[in-house]
Amino acid sequence: MENSNVNEKVNFKEKFGFMLFSASNNIVFNFKSLYYLTFLKMILKIPVFWASTILTIGTIWDALNDPLIGFWSVNHTFKTGEKIRPLTLYFALPWALTVVLMFCDFGLSESMTIFVAILIYIVFEAFYTFLCIPYNSMGALATNDDEDRRSINSYRSLGACLGSGIGAVCVPLIVKGVFGGLQSDIYTDKDASALLKTAIVMAVISLAGCLFHYFNSKERVRQVETNEKRISFMDTFKMLFSIKSWVYNMLYILCYGIITAIVMAEVNDYAAYILNDSSMATPILAFYLVISILTSVFIGKFDRKFGHRNMMIFAGLSQVIGRIPFILFPRSLVSVCILAAATGLGSTIAFILFNTNRNNIADIVEFKFNTRIDSMVATCDNLISKIAEAIAVWAMGIALATAGFDANLEIAQSLSTQKTIIALLGWVPGIICLAMAAFAVKADVLKEYKEEQGKVK
Repeated sequence: MENSNVNEKVNFKEKFGFMLFSASNNIVFNFKSLYYLTFLKMILKIPVFWASTILTIGTIWDALNDPLIGFWSVNHTFKTGEKIRPLTLYFALPWALTVVLMFCDFGLSESMTIFVAILIYIVFEAFYTFLCIPYNSMGALATNDDEDRRSINSYRSLGACLGSGIGAVCVPLIVKGVFGGLQSDIYTDKDASALLKTAIVMAVISLAGCLFHYFNSKERVRQVETNEKRISFMDTFKMLFSIKSWVYNMLYILCYGIITAIVMAEVNDYAAYILNDSSMATPILAFYLVISILTSVFIGKFDRKFGHRNMMIFAGLSQVIGRIPFILFPRSLVSVCILAAATGLGSTIAFILFNTNRNNIADIVEFKFNTRIDSMVATCDNLISKIAEAIAVWAMGIALATAGFDANLEIAQSLSTQKTIIALLGWVPGIICLAMAAFAVKADVLKEYKEEQGKVK
């Protein structure tokens, strides 16, 4: 069995669409992360407990809806014969509208405001999952050429880095500089207006990224032999768990997600409580961002030279090596910048290659079972990423609480808390990176791909 329409190469404009989609949505999520909780508490005057509960409900729902929506997509085919791509067109505007609705004050009672906020946030997360399915699956459906797939994921990674950087710098400038909001600790109608206007700008950015991606992408890889039989929910998981490389790729993603979540969270604590200067988080993260961008650009050359699995192993080991100076000199700005650079290098390589693995795994499923379940492969990856983040947040909370972390202290945390922060940046992720490298040894996707491909020829 061979996929049809696989000779056409993916051009720069199409790859740029993947990058633009990634960049635009990262800008929007940067805005949401920075200001949504503030909006709930300070503008809508929702009690802190309920504001946090809204986010918790949304996060739980976001995790649960991934396999549910992915399963729906597996058994759905559009009139065009496409399985995935039209979702981008259909949900681009609805998701953009929910971004705006999240920052609207409808002037309701407190209980109704809480109810409406929960409802909007649930819809927001569901619509975004529908958008993520084509974004994460189209790398496999745009081409079956491994080099093109890797290149697509490099552009995605570059877009994510640029979006995060642009969001961190430009979003506050838009809110405060362009619309004049959040100029003091006293929140007024002007602040509410500034956040709403910024949300509209974010919606336009998101819509532009989604539509450019949609109109410049093609779903070339099609299942040649159409199987009309409906696939059950359990059957999809049986298929996936029968693929050894999928299991180890998922464990690899789990490690990646835990490491990334811990480092991104603890850099701020490190700057504030170890270096005694919270502003130092910016140059530390700048090292991470710059190396991530450079890695996204050059990863293809190294992957071709050293091999896919070897680069995945290197992604884990490089982060271990990069932590050695920090473990030896934990209060040195130079050593923490080396750590940030090593994390940017390893994490970016891991992101690009485990996504390329996902694309190949979708093909392995077709080779073995004569059906494509790209959306389930994509949403399971999303689910494990969210589980990783939850594990990281939970573990960090327990570790810091046990060490005696006191949020009311601006600078002087206890010595045990300082040691915990250093450990969370140093040897704890280092151990996980070793596990990550071990899983990469087992996640030989290309070998399994060739074996299953050989069986159907």
